[in-house]
Amino acid sequence: MAASPAQIRKWLTDAEAHASRRDWPRAIESYEAALGSNPGDAFVLVQLSYVHSLAGHYRMARDYALQAAAARPRDPQVVKELVARLRTFNEAGAFHEFIARLPPLHEVSIPLLLVFAAQLSYFNEQGSALVFLDEAKEADPAFPATLMARSQVLTYLGRFDEAEQDLQRVLARAPEIAQAYWLISRLRKQKPDSNHVDAIRKQLARPGRNADEIALLANALHKELDDLGDYEGAWQALEQACRAKRSRLNYRAEDSRVLVDKLIGLPLPPRGPSFQTIEGGRTPIFIIGMHRSGTTLLEQLLDGHGDVRGVGELYDFTSQMRNATDHHCRGVIDATIVERARGIDFGAVGAGYLKGMEWRLGEERCFTDKLPSNFLNAGFICRALPQAKLLHMVRDPVEICFSNLRELFSDANPYSYDQLELADFYRQYQRLMAHWHEAYPGRIMDVDYGALTREPEAGMRRVAAFCGVGFQPAMLDMQQRSRGVATASAVQVRDKVTAREQPKWLPYESRLRPLIDALES
Repeated sequence: MAASPAQIRKWLTDAEAHASRRDWPRAIESYEAALGSNPGDAFVLVQLSYVHSLAGHYRMARDYALQAAAARPRDPQVVKELVARLRTFNEAGAFHEFIARLPPLHEVSIPLLLVFAAQLSYFNEQGSALVFLDEAKEADPAFPATLMARSQVLTYLGRFDEAEQDLQRVLARAPEIAQAYWLISRLRKQKPDSNHVDAIRKQLARPGRNADEIALLANALHKELDDLGDYEGAWQALEQACRAKRSRLNYRAEDSRVLVDKLIGLPLPPRGPSFQTIEGGRTPIFIIGMHRSGTTLLEQLLDGHGDVRGVGELYDFTSQMRNATDHHCRGVIDATIVERARGIDFGAVGAGYLKGMEWRLGEERCFTDKLPSNFLNAGFICRALPQAKLLHMVRDPVEICFSNLRELFSDANPYSYDQLELADFYRQYQRLMAHWHEAYPGRIMDVDYGALTREPEAGMRRVAAFCGVGFQPAMLDMQQRSRGVATASAVQVRDKVTAREQPKWLPYESRLRPLIDALES
């Protein structure tokens, strides 16, 4: 006998109450009771996907998301939540099937156009994302949310003048939007007669700003004052931005140390060949290291080779490890995944990863996977993909850490807003990379950022040889690249390779003594 509408509403209300108390088992039980009376309810299926994720159950969360997609929901709010879920699990096939069933884009609402564009951008399909954003702009040429999203995608595509025009329209219509200042500050070097410093300061002085808005505005002010050579003002703005951002994040340095200890403590597989060539198969090239170490530059250079496809920052390997361990976590990895990895089938992890990558690839034999924080997964990558090449970007520690300190990473890299926490994380990263080199000799090549920028041809010849491809001069012609670059270095990597005469941190040396001393200790 089917439950009454009143009973279903009670189950849903109970489920929400249990979820608010983080009582995931009882929330799941209530949602499943509601689903039993209407097995194809996409809303309930999406909610079950959420609560199973929060409970740490990766496979069930993914399965419910796929069931929701198969139900073909039409309610805009359900669709919005569902497509975000599909991207969480890297279910590109289901996501693209959903897009293929859409009506003509002029019949899709602007909010949903923006939702689909955001997910396409996350999949690094910037050209496709721009199609949706252009349609949204056609429907309302002055809507700030559309213009900001479009400017971001245009930035990734290297179309900086158009991106700036969209952001100028936003600021003309809604000068209170903090993110617009942050985005526009990064598009070019600011000049004494052309900058946004006064406008940003005025917005920072507005009462009622929350921590996220303060972080965006103060970080934009830091960037612009740094461009103008006002290093004292720039430092004060940077400190304000970091304080605001850090206040929102739950981070303990001890957790990072414990995670690295667990990774180092894993038993190693029997020693065999340093790597394996698989005839007729793809060769993944993982580019790893600290964020802001030059990984985007290296990928851009490799993408110039005719036999290498640059794909960008991907969480596909992370998804495979979550599936194998049946554990959903925040970030690339956590201690539970490390513990459960002792008993998984690494061959299946590698096969699943390669199968999931195929839709992105063309005829090229090699492809790059440039997620810097995959340095945490390096040992698992070596075991799952014996043919993979790992390129580890190394750079002066103070340069890396200062560049992290002055970057906003959404909610990623929570260690990067405090000098001592940042230095501690860097030491853990160094400790882990030393272990990987010892545990998997010959599998990882260190690529020095400074040497690469001083002598790019010599550096890329060494990289090409390690990757098993011949050097091609086109690798050095970065200004010819048209691929989307969805990283914090999207603007810088459109120029030719140049070596900096003095590091960016030098004007701030006295202010960075806590960081420098901690790194030296």
